[in-house]
Amino acid sequence: MNIASKDLLQDLVKRTQNNLKEAEKFNELSIEMLNGRNAPGSWSILECLEHLNLYGDFYLPEIENRMSASNKEGTPIFKSGFLGNYFAKSMLPKEKLNKMTTFKDKDPINKTLDKKCIDRFIRQQKKTLELLDIAGNKDLSKVKTSISISKWMKLKLGDTFRVLIYHNERHVVQANKIAHR
Repeated sequence: MNIASKDLLQDLVKRTQNNLKEAEKFNELSIEMLNGRNAPGSWSILECLEHLNLYGDFYLPEIENRMSASNKEGTPIFKSGFLGNYFAKSMLPKEKLNKMTTFKDKDPINKTLDKKCIDRFIRQQKKTLELLDIAGNKDLSKVKTSISISKWMKLKLGDTFRVLIYHNERHVVQANKIAHR
């Protein structure tokens, strides 16, 4: 996938702003609604958001550190890597979400969660927007980040943002389906 870097960043900003807006709506729901499940073994709204918080705890500092350590200036075109594009596309929400296995350390099921979980997610979305702004001056193809599943595997910065933000979008959609059951 080749795309103008500024177009990619604009799309990611728009998606993140939408995730932020949706999360703010969750604050209006009761704690019972936020912890309710559509089916036994499925996640609640808060568990969806906590899952994203756990990934944000890894990716946001990783992205920030890699960008601050890089002096590679932005380029007009971002060319996605094969693996990064595959991971990103697999995260996009679909009409019928394909089930994915979650790593045990990122599975929040049955944790005691409250509205602080929403506040944390909102802070992470605001941080993501700050990082996307900084990314406008970085080479989205040359800056590489580690990924949560392997210290040895690296993705291009543009792909890492796509994976993170599409993953957020996927689970915000899931949380909204729970809210509207």
